Amino acid sequence: MMLEDLYRLLRSGHAQAQGVVDTMTQPIVVLDQNLCVSTVNNAFLETFKVEREDILGNSLFDLGNGQWDIAELRRLIDEVIPKAAAIIGFEVMHNFPAIGQRTFLVDARRLVHTDDNSTNILVIFDDVTERQRRDAEKDFIIAETRHRMRNLFAVVRSLAMRMDAEGLTGIDYRNRFLGRLEVTLRAQEIAAVNEATDFETLLRRTVSDSGVSRLHCEGTAMQIPGSKIVPISMMFHELATNALKYGALSAPSGALHVGWLQEGGSENRPHLVFRWRETGGPTVAPPKRRGYGTELIEGTCRHLGGTVELNFDPEGLVVTVKLPWEPHVQT
Repeated sequence: MMLEDLYRLLRSGHAQAQGVVDTMTQPIVVLDQNLCVSTVNNAFLETFKVEREDILGNSLFDLGNGQWDIAELRRLIDEVIPKAAAIIGFEVMHNFPAIGQRTFLVDARRLVHTDDNSTNILVIFDDVTERQRRDAEKDFIIAETRHRMRNLFAVVRSLAMRMDAEGLTGIDYRNRFLGRLEVTLRAQEIAAVNEATDFETLLRRTVSDSGVSRLHCEGTAMQIPGSKIVPISMMFHELATNALKYGALSAPSGALHVGWLQEGGSENRPHLVFRWRETGGPTVAPPKRRGYGTELIEGTCRHLGGTVELNFDPEGLVVTVKLPWEPHVQT
């Protein structure tokens, strides 16, 4: 039943009016000329946790130790209603003692009875608290999805623009690009569901399946914060890819040794230092030109405020990375 239908029913003084009002799920109250409650339905009693006999004949603004003495509602009834035929969707937000913080859309209409020209006010309350909460959650999810899509596109574009295609076939370029994209997406999945992740766990997830069995780790348990998961995993991936193609993992007896620790204390700013060392692979020689992988590792370290040292030892590549570090505190 719409407000207009209810208005006509109550205005006519029909005997079934109260019965119809009580069947409605929205809280409804009718006020007399003195703004005292003359009619109230069951939904109002249940919603606001009150008893019918405690409110009938009493001023709306005096109910529940003044819980209805709300500035917006008083202005609506005292000022707006006498000047207008109806008010639709007037928002009232209030912290009610019995039910807590709630938001209502208020519809109100003057009732002028034809028999004696007496004036009442019909007020309907629509509780939109949960609806607004769901709408806010939906808006947040949509905004977050858009933000992540923009970030993902930026990552894909950066990978495509920075990859060197010189000397590569289309298939080679595709495979390298997809490999780097896959590790980026995998790292972002970890970052999306965790505020932090274990250093060794991220390292083992990033190194390829063919290399993880030959990966030897040594270091204390350290948590990588979410903001550093993607860049650090990208460095691991580049090192592991290089080892698989040209370094230790390209030989059957080759192995990777990664150690890490935290340096610094109360006086000096703490740093994470990790050392990547390859053994058992082919003889190493400095590259003739700087590749994308080297630029990515050095650029990532600079972005994180750290440094990197690449030592092309003939017996195996040694990479030492030093990054500013704030220990993650679990709550």
